[in-house]
Amino acid sequence: MFLSPRHAEIIQMAKDHGRVLVDDLATHFSVTPQTIRKDLNDLCDQRLLTRIHGGALFPSGIENMEYEARRKIAADEKEAIGRAAAKLIPDNASLFINIGTTTEAVSQALLDHSGLMVITNNINVANRMRIYPSIEVVIAGGVVRGSDGGIVGEAAVDFIRQFKVDYAVIGASAIDHDGALLDFDFREVKVAQAIIANARHVILVSDRTKFERTAPVRIGHLSQVNTFITDRCDIPSVRRICEEAEVRMIETAVG
Repeated sequence: MFLSPRHAEIIQMAKDHGRVLVDDLATHFSVTPQTIRKDLNDLCDQRLLTRIHGGALFPSGIENMEYEARRKIAADEKEAIGRAAAKLIPDNASLFINIGTTTEAVSQALLDHSGLMVITNNINVANRMRIYPSIEVVIAGGVVRGSDGGIVGEAAVDFIRQFKVDYAVIGASAIDHDGALLDFDFREVKVAQAIIANARHVILVSDRTKFERTAPVRIGHLSQVNTFITDRCDIPSVRRICEEAEVRMIETAVG
């Protein structure tokens, strides 16, 4: 669904402050409280915000937001990250593409490539790329997660281990300031770990909102990737980890 500029700004304000209040928003946008209540109800119906008395909350960092909601957050940033990642991957390469809305943005940016062999556990990626005759798509088997079309579980892990590819494109639900890459589903984490272990060059794609979230299951560490592409990184410890581990950081919103 399309987000109006006011809706997008309300979400950003809620993300920045944790919550938004009807009266404050009415003053900020010079509209009536009734208009703001309707805005908040619409956004809550889309599960982008959580309604409270007098306002709304941004979804808690420990909750894994529904796929459609996550896809809309930082959509422009994800698109730019996707383009930057696609520039690093040449024609005729083999690659893994993992689950995630940012990795899906990479798959979109790769559609003008030729001779690719794409192995994925993401039904959305497979469905997008399969119609292009210059791209061979191989999809993992396993349990399909209804929320986002991700394929997870031991069968997917065993399938991934059959390959050794040129590149892996992975995401994370959260990035801790100590460099830990985190997710919510231990089954997905097992697949991500197999992907990292079986690629010659690992590209982590993540927008800066992932620095503000947390998740309980550890995928690995930032030092295990070769390239980290984000829109902006203002976390000194993360920058230091990249420098010390010789991880190339690309910031799409800088310069």
